[in-house]
Amino acid sequence: MKTDFLVIGSGAAGLSFALKAAAHGHVTIVTKGEIEECNTNYAQGGICSVTYAPDTFEKHIRDTLVCGAGKCDEKAVELVVRRAPELIRDLIAWGTRFDKTPDGRFELNREGGHSEHRILHHEDLTGAEIERALVESVKKHPNITVLEHRFAIDLLTQHHLGEFVTRHTRGLACFGAYVLNLETNEIETMLSKFTVVATGGCGNVYSATSNPVVATGDGIAMCHRAKAITENMEFIQFHPTTLYNPGEKPNFLITEAMRGFGAILRLPDGQEFMDKYHPMKSLAPRDVVARAIYREMTKRGSDFVYLDVTHKDPDAVRSHFPNIYEKCRSIGIDITKDWIPVTPAAHYCCGGVKVDLNGETSIKRLYALGETSCTGLHGANRLASNSLIEAVVYADQAARHTAPLLDKVDFQEGIPDWDFEGTQHTEEMLMIIQSKREMQTIMSNYVGIVRSNLSLKRAMRRLEILWQETEELYNKTKPNRELCELRNMIAIAYLVIKQGREIKESVGCHYNADYPKE
Repeated sequence: MKTDFLVIGSGAAGLSFALKAAAHGHVTIVTKGEIEECNTNYAQGGICSVTYAPDTFEKHIRDTLVCGAGKCDEKAVELVVRRAPELIRDLIAWGTRFDKTPDGRFELNREGGHSEHRILHHEDLTGAEIERALVESVKKHPNITVLEHRFAIDLLTQHHLGEFVTRHTRGLACFGAYVLNLETNEIETMLSKFTVVATGGCGNVYSATSNPVVATGDGIAMCHRAKAITENMEFIQFHPTTLYNPGEKPNFLITEAMRGFGAILRLPDGQEFMDKYHPMKSLAPRDVVARAIYREMTKRGSDFVYLDVTHKDPDAVRSHFPNIYEKCRSIGIDITKDWIPVTPAAHYCCGGVKVDLNGETSIKRLYALGETSCTGLHGANRLASNSLIEAVVYADQAARHTAPLLDKVDFQEGIPDWDFEGTQHTEEMLMIIQSKREMQTIMSNYVGIVRSNLSLKRAMRRLEILWQETEELYNKTKPNRELCELRNMIAIAYLVIKQGREIKESVGCHYNADYPKE
């Protein structure tokens, strides 16, 4: 199969790129589940953009840099912040509905780390609303083909032409991908002039995460195997407030916008505690709040703290957070009267595949967008609601960059079809399930909110055994979704640990207990 643009992933980044690129050539989108099953669909709080005074670009830039703990790329921050209003208009043109006040102005929320109200939202289901609008627009477009239940296994480079490649190989380029059809179990060779990897994050390398089950780091792992450069993988952001509801996966997110609305974090005895950790109290940056909650839980041997919004007007609470209200009611909690038990969970990967200001990786003709990428915007800790705007800004940058090059690029001939015949047994599937649980336990126990050099070394030793066993299984078994996901997740875990061991300071999401910050 041949296509001008191959987009792997169906969240805000991949779909908005597809809509822009389809004006110049044919786009094929492959996604391993249904098109709507992605991280974007689970984003509650909103999307950032400077909209009204007294907010300014300079304030948004400063908030992002402060939150990123000195690790941001200032050019990336400037690009995203200044282009945000334009891309918001594109989202609206595609049909996204943001909440407005009675006088017709956008109703803006404030979240942790923000000095002003600048979060556009649709109730507490902003991501789902953006995804709805994008999906509807994509399905109507005659130049876009969507292939669901397709799992990209590996990217095609000169390696598949018999050349030995490394991360230092000059002229390394991407020619498409091997894609597993999950309905036929056949592996297809998809050739493209440009390949865009936008598969989302990797929260499922941890036992507790707010991410959907599809977020297994596939794109980052695939790019890493293809010899693309990755960076900042140690900066895994833990969302401070997910609903404590044992047995439920993924953890249900309690949006940061609720704290922006006035909700207060409390200990079981009712005491506020965030004033001990940061002058912004419950609206401190996420890394500070997550560590504070972790410390308070550790002191008391508890599994959660509480979020209290009962002092706010009940009708306003229900109006602003209808999804959260209904979810909590379903497990016997009335958030207008009861405190919400909350606990931190793995939420966002601030690192990823290193890209330039056009979204292009170190491999030619290969672009990484959204949470798969590391643009430098987030630094060591993402400012709340900066992720969705980053996704659509860089999607536009990539579309602008590839469009004039399309006629100058040819499809690569000579790529062999996948020819491996393997076997699969029930006991092998059990091994895959057990290995996945073991890996998640290793990451949660040793590479969590607080880490140390010793814990990282222990995690690496245990992970190496799992890696060897998984590779042995992969080399003798015909690929399937579960095995490919496990292989990708272990690769991600390896990168998180390896890059975490290289840093000798405590910043942002990566808190090394050997180098105290506070």
